[in-house]
Amino acid sequence: MREEPTGSPPWPARGRPAVVVTGASSGIGAELARIAAREGRELVLVARSAGPLRALAAEIAAAGGPAAHPLPLDLAAPEAAAALGEALAGRGLACSVLVNNAGCGLIGPAAALDAGRQLGILDLNLRAAAALALAALPAMLERREGGILNVASVAGFLPGPGMAMYYASKAGLRSLSEALWAETRGTGVTVTCLCPGPVDTPFMERAGSRSAALFRHMPKASARAVAERGWRGFRRGRRLVLPDAMAWVAALGAPLVPRALLLPALRRLQRP
Repeated sequence: MREEPTGSPPWPARGRPAVVVTGASSGIGAELARIAAREGRELVLVARSAGPLRALAAEIAAAGGPAAHPLPLDLAAPEAAAALGEALAGRGLACSVLVNNAGCGLIGPAAALDAGRQLGILDLNLRAAAALALAALPAMLERREGGILNVASVAGFLPGPGMAMYYASKAGLRSLSEALWAETRGTGVTVTCLCPGPVDTPFMERAGSRSAALFRHMPKASARAVAERGWRGFRRGRRLVLPDAMAWVAALGAPLVPRALLLPALRRLQRP
């Protein structure tokens, strides 16, 4: 008989307040961690690579910032949310803000790419973010304070031939974020979804997207600017943050284009 998946236990409700940032080893995640540190917030830095996390923690400490705890963890693993909760409890921390920034992508036709790696995109970008949110929310609601900042993408407003799983994962994360924003209204807890366009980060290199015409020719925002605007929108309780004009055009304009024109164009532009 097939076992039903079980969720992780809720994270601790009591302890020193901390900001948990996933995907903190580089790019938008690292910049969001620096912003939180600037506000004096204790941090838990999560990513698979231990070296960059330790370097960022040392940088924050050298600047006179708060404690920053590097936590190397594969968030795509089913037990990751429980392990993160145990790490918080072991350090006497409670998650006051969860930043779901960890993500990955692959460019190429879905039928040609490795199926396991493609499903791994869904595991990290959507399932892991949902698992962490479900683990963090009960304690936030009990305390009537805190929030979640989910880093999605303007890709979440569109289908994405050539990066089908990445676009699908970001659409799911955006939908989840907006639903949780509505569910938490009036509770003291806020959920914000940050939806940038192309950003100049190592993500593009890892996904192989620099070879595609769409990413070669589109202007790319800086990770710092996107993080600053995303954090500001989160602090204001915004439902969605589109951090620049390019993101606004893609999110609001592209859905108005007939799919018969849009899909072939995206397929051509995202061809490696």
